[in-house]
Amino acid sequence: MKTDAFIGTLRREGRLLAEAAERSGLDAPVPPCPDWQVRDLLRHTGAVHRWAAAFVAEQRTADVEWDETAPEDPLLVAWYRDLHSDLVGTLDTAPPDVACWTFLPAPSPLAFWARRQAHETTIHRVDAEAALGGVLTPVDAEFAADGVDELLSGFHVRRRSRVRTDRPRTLRVVATDSPGGDWLLHLSPEPPVVERGVTGAADCTLGGPADALYLALWNRGPYDVLSVEGDDELVSLWRRTSAVI
Repeated sequence: MKTDAFIGTLRREGRLLAEAAERSGLDAPVPPCPDWQVRDLLRHTGAVHRWAAAFVAEQRTADVEWDETAPEDPLLVAWYRDLHSDLVGTLDTAPPDVACWTFLPAPSPLAFWARRQAHETTIHRVDAEAALGGVLTPVDAEFAADGVDELLSGFHVRRRSRVRTDRPRTLRVVATDSPGGDWLLHLSPEPPVVERGVTGAADCTLGGPADALYLALWNRGPYDVLSVEGDDELVSLWRRTSAVI
């Protein structure tokens, strides 16, 4: 996906998040995040938006802690909308060669932040709609497959990944409706090593539509809609240890 497509998704998903939060009310519990109410979801996502926008707008070259301050409840939804709008505007008007800090490989810093914030916002939009109840807004298959790739090939190859096994094992993830949506995770006592487009057997294969994989692997959706072939203990391992921290 191109950077402008990620920005477009970010724009839409943030609006959906705010609408769901407004309708559910700030006291509503957030089922995927048991310790949160909707106010906590808005404070977190708004703070992340403000943090991300500053890297691009100020061309910051080193990491900084994000500012978690937020207004009182009556102003919280409007505060979130303002920070979301500022982030979208910052990314939309930034020069393509803007230089700033990032934390995952990407073609450029702008491409990184557009992609990361599009997925950050989509996952938390799902949280907001889960608090509201009812049917979730669908996630586009191409975007969902990209989110699976960011999670597997980006987050979980880092040292902090806790998805590890005592002996070498392999877990294949297959998005059945997305060309090229095939990831092979080599698990061991070290961080996972991820390959794409390779053939061969795996100890376990987890498959299904990209949107279902996206929600399940990010701990926002059920696994019973996915197929599991082989050692299902590797799926259990993922569910226990894969939360991104």
